[in-house]
Amino acid sequence: MNDGFVLIYLFTLQPDFLYKMQVIKEIKELRSILDEKRGKGLRIGFVPTMGALHAGHLSLVTEAGNQSDVVVVSIFVNPTQFNDKADLERYPRTLEADVLLLKQTPCELVFVPEVDEIYPEPDTRNFNFGSLEQVMEGQFRPGHFNGVAQVVSRLFDIVKPDKAFFGMKDFQQVAIIKAMVKMLGIPVEIVPCPIVRENDGLAMSSRNMLLDPQQRANAPHIAATLFEAVTKAGQLSVEELKKWVVDRVNENPYLNTEYFEIVDDETLQPVSSWEQRGAKVGCIAVHCGKIRLIDNVVFNR
Repeated sequence: MNDGFVLIYLFTLQPDFLYKMQVIKEIKELRSILDEKRGKGLRIGFVPTMGALHAGHLSLVTEAGNQSDVVVVSIFVNPTQFNDKADLERYPRTLEADVLLLKQTPCELVFVPEVDEIYPEPDTRNFNFGSLEQVMEGQFRPGHFNGVAQVVSRLFDIVKPDKAFFGMKDFQQVAIIKAMVKMLGIPVEIVPCPIVRENDGLAMSSRNMLLDPQQRANAPHIAATLFEAVTKAGQLSVEELKKWVVDRVNENPYLNTEYFEIVDDETLQPVSSWEQRGAKVGCIAVHCGKIRLIDNVVFNR
């Protein structure tokens, strides 16, 4: 991760250049294909998604292609990680467009299961991630990370990848998934990948397509504030900077900050001083109308 670094990933459709790709709905078929690949000594790379794909997702698929022999992408809107039913219902679903995009990437297998395929019976498992899940997203979205752990562990069991690739926009989620893998003893390497941003700095998210034109025009104020905050680290105390960020974001009438925390990049616990050891990450959640956006930056102090 890089503080204040804007990674622009340009992706141009090239209809004359299409990879061979299979779309699979059933676990049995996917496992059969992957068992054959594994038997040949091929390494499996996996990118789990909820669809509504954008260049950020595609950068993960590209990196998976760089580090693996076979790339699997799942598209599944997981109901157990939504604590708000309305949020689940409005989550964008663009399967046909997603498949077309993936045909331009090293993705070889697209897994698009129905809910009953992933959860033939209700998943009643309860994960305890301790302090990792008691801050930020865990505080404002109760049950969210339990749902994430349920679906990701289930997908890992199905795909059995050598490596799995996740974007660092969901910074806390990556920490939770690493903890889950260790907790369950799953033999997979978690590969974090940099945040991908629009030209105006807005962190790429499937939720961005739900913003109306005025909201979309104002949403980049979130990233601009975070980048400016990086330059102020040390000039202001941690608490002063937290207040400055919240006030600065909320100056924009289209935005309302839910939280902004500066945390240790490993424990995710709030820091109180720049002198504390370890990298520090500023994590934010902001409501832009009814759409909830998250982002983060690293402070090199």
